[in-house]
Amino acid sequence: MKKTIFTGAGVAIVTPFNSDLSVNYDKLGELIEYQIANGTDAIIICGTTGEASTLTDDEHREEIKFAVDKVAGRVPVIAGTGSNDTAYSIELTRYAKEVGADASLNVTPYYNKTTQRGLIKHFTAIADAVDLPMILYNVPGRTGMTITPDTYKELSKHPNIVATKEASGNLADVVRIKYLCGDDLDIYSGEDGLITPMLSLGAKGVISVLSNIKPRETHNICEEYFRGNVEASADLQIKHSNLVDALFCETNPIPVKAAMNILGFDVGECRLPLYEMSETNLAKLKAAIDEVK
Repeated sequence: MKKTIFTGAGVAIVTPFNSDLSVNYDKLGELIEYQIANGTDAIIICGTTGEASTLTDDEHREEIKFAVDKVAGRVPVIAGTGSNDTAYSIELTRYAKEVGADASLNVTPYYNKTTQRGLIKHFTAIADAVDLPMILYNVPGRTGMTITPDTYKELSKHPNIVATKEASGNLADVVRIKYLCGDDLDIYSGEDGLITPMLSLGAKGVISVLSNIKPRETHNICEEYFRGNVEASADLQIKHSNLVDALFCETNPIPVKAAMNILGFDVGECRLPLYEMSETNLAKLKAAIDEVK
């Protein structure tokens, strides 16, 4: 059986920017401390929510190292190192291992995409090149392609491919993945609106956007379930459903950064092409925040 990287709620942490849109490392350090103090079980740095797609190569590497150094072993640090260029993914993943990340998060190749056979070759090449636990990331809404259950079965045979962040929203596929892969592949929910349902299908937790503003509550959705308090977990899931909907009413991380600024975290704007929320959706977000204060 492969070693589980973490159980519970890992935060897909935002990248805070200064007014000139440079990375605000002082603020990033504050956010990491806030997350750990409030029960977050892992820090996922330079993922979708961290705006990795608009970070320079130097910024991407610096953020990974900064997070590893700041966390200092208190919780696992998972570095987003995915790319649509296999060679570059290998290079970034190798760097993440060198600076002490506990695992990598590797998304399916976007834009150029590939076949299922190509996916197996892509992820296997990274896993062969770097002896670091890998979490696959299946988010077809972002990439235009999905990892099929049969492809998951093949990938789960590799000792370094240990888990997946499943953000397809397809619970029937999750059932099939669990059936085919068993203990060879841990599953994390990539959907904040499906944490409790995913846990009921054997998921180990969630890689969460919601955790940026509700770390303790997101952790508790998982913790209550693991303690056998399924109803309490479901109640927390349902209580935050309007907030989760509001956090995804525009492209992530536009709403979550807006929410954090409303709450006083001062994380700055998103980099273009992501742009500020519409007034209608901002009002919806504010109402959802007020509902669960």
